[in-house]
Amino acid sequence: MTLATRQEVLGLYRKVLQIAKNWQSASGQIEETMREKEYIRNEARTLFRKNKNVTDPELIKQCIEECEARIEIGLHYNIPYPRPIHLPPMGLAHKQGRTLRHQEKLRKISKPIYLKSHDEVS
Repeated sequence: MTLATRQEVLGLYRKVLQIAKNWQSASGQIEETMREKEYIRNEARTLFRKNKNVTDPELIKQCIEECEARIEIGLHYNIPYPRPIHLPPMGLAHKQGRTLRHQEKLRKISKPIYLKSHDEVS
């Protein structure tokens, strides 16, 4: 990891912690605000620690883009949790076989960038 990339990642981490510090929930309730602040801190801590040994520049770039996307979406919609995506259900696929694998592949490909790491951690 280059020095510039390291500084960018550390800057994003600081930015997320600053957002958590100043966070206000949409409802304005103190309990919900505290719960959301804790979620933001825990999510950041977990994801940054999980990715601390990543050395591939392309993967580092993807992680940075995901972090920036989650920050922007969270601030825009005033919710710290990843926004759900709506994909067609897999109920029509057979339990095994090629169709199921194909649908699973399509679901993985169509997942937005801000949800790539969410399923791995949650």
